[in-house]
Amino acid sequence: MSMKEEFKRIRHEYGKKTLLESEAKKNPFEQFKLWFAEAVENNLPDANAMCLSTVGAKNRPSSRILLLKDFDESGFCFFTNYRSKKGIEIDNNPYGSIVFFWPELERQIRIEGKIVKLEAEKSDTYFNERPIGSRIAAAVSPQSKVIKNREELEQLIDNFSNENTDQIERPSFWGGYKLIPDLFEFWQGRENRLNDRIEYILEENCWSQKRLAP
Repeated sequence: MSMKEEFKRIRHEYGKKTLLESEAKKNPFEQFKLWFAEAVENNLPDANAMCLSTVGAKNRPSSRILLLKDFDESGFCFFTNYRSKKGIEIDNNPYGSIVFFWPELERQIRIEGKIVKLEAEKSDTYFNERPIGSRIAAAVSPQSKVIKNREELEQLIDNFSNENTDQIERPSFWGGYKLIPDLFEFWQGRENRLNDRIEYILEENCWSQKRLAP
């Protein structure tokens, strides 16, 4: 079977649920909480996994999967190395987007906004809650930088572990960010690709709600 034929064969018909204006919450954070709770209740693998997109040099977009670690009506939080590619891009252009995709529920959520650093105290709290191995990895890994091989990384970890037997403090180059939304789009798969799309835009501190064509 040719690759073109394979693509034709990979087709899933949607139709499990709906998203009508009468069903959608007026506040997009409430709608997010509702859908996120359903994803968790259905035991979806990595329900908090999201695609973060940032913009780098020459306006080139860059995307990667990472994990949402907290959210409330002030924004959506994640943690990383400030010196990583995404950290450098956020420093240069503090706007980005995150996307959640839950194929089992035939749902997608797209969120856009400004990205700011979390307070040091919140980064400290999260760092200290991580397993010891994850704390060591965060302290040691020169994230996004070129290394010779896997052995070099493992040697860095061994050296660090031998030298640090006490409490491991959060390194200054590692911590949290928060994406503060000004746009949400909730997407629900429907029959014949006539998908439901409800968009929320923040205008003068109020959220407007619109339906988008599929």
